[in-house]
Amino acid sequence: MSAPDLWRLVLVASRPAATVFEAAIEDSALSVALSEDGDQWRLEALVASDVDLGDLRARILIAAAMGAHESPEVTIEPVPKTNWVAAVQADMPAIRAGRFHVHGSHLPAMIDADVINIEIDAGLAFGTGDHESTRGCLLALDRLAGRMAVGRALDMGCGTGLLAIAMAKSWGAAVIATDIDPLAAATARDNARLNRVADYIETRDGDGYGNHAVKRGAPYDLITANILAAPLIDMAPDLARHLAPRGVAVLAGLLARQESAVIEAHRAAGLHLRRSIKLGDWRCLVLSRIDLEGG
Repeated sequence: MSAPDLWRLVLVASRPAATVFEAAIEDSALSVALSEDGDQWRLEALVASDVDLGDLRARILIAAAMGAHESPEVTIEPVPKTNWVAAVQADMPAIRAGRFHVHGSHLPAMIDADVINIEIDAGLAFGTGDHESTRGCLLALDRLAGRMAVGRALDMGCGTGLLAIAMAKSWGAAVIATDIDPLAAATARDNARLNRVADYIETRDGDGYGNHAVKRGAPYDLITANILAAPLIDMAPDLARHLAPRGVAVLAGLLARQESAVIEAHRAAGLHLRRSIKLGDWRCLVLSRIDLEGG
């Protein structure tokens, strides 16, 4: 029997523990989802066939021990090769975040002049609007759209390109969408074309702020980075150097317990917290230069 293309990892734990386990494995998973399961929470992840499953189990056990959580029973099973993307899409509801209506191709766009429709199908790149971190970014962008002008924007770690598309549709801005994963960059390019904003979005794969296109496009009026806390902290000085004097940054992919460390790293780089959007255990931060405090 041939090896499956994907594995499904499932565990059930308390909400705090499930959130810790999610953070422990999300960088090796294609997707991770949390849902209520009675008085517990169910974590379900899709994992590519070349990922070391033993390593994932070990990460979960280590995270349990470090956080004094009970070690969960972890089930890993092969995912049938046929039509799994269609099945995910069929179960994926439309997401509303401010004026943004994010929907898959299996659902219709909203006919409303005040709604910004974005069509994104589930796939191998992160960012369909259903995760709290992505939804937080969309809410932040919707609020900013009525408060600032944007000519040039950057989506760092673009995934599906959802945030780049949202910026292009909100401001008609020239957007650089970049991701270290070539598959994500290609997905973002396809989604930009699907949403009729390909003329506004330049997609690139490469090493963060070291990317030539990213350097060439600076300074940016608006930068989004929905990644993880550790790279956000590491990139803080580079973000500050690439941000325009009156620019704004929207950062996500961090948990509540990581918020202060991310804020402090950016404060050291000369940026000030304007707003923290709280969605469950996740945080989305809106930052700008010190001279814009209170804006």
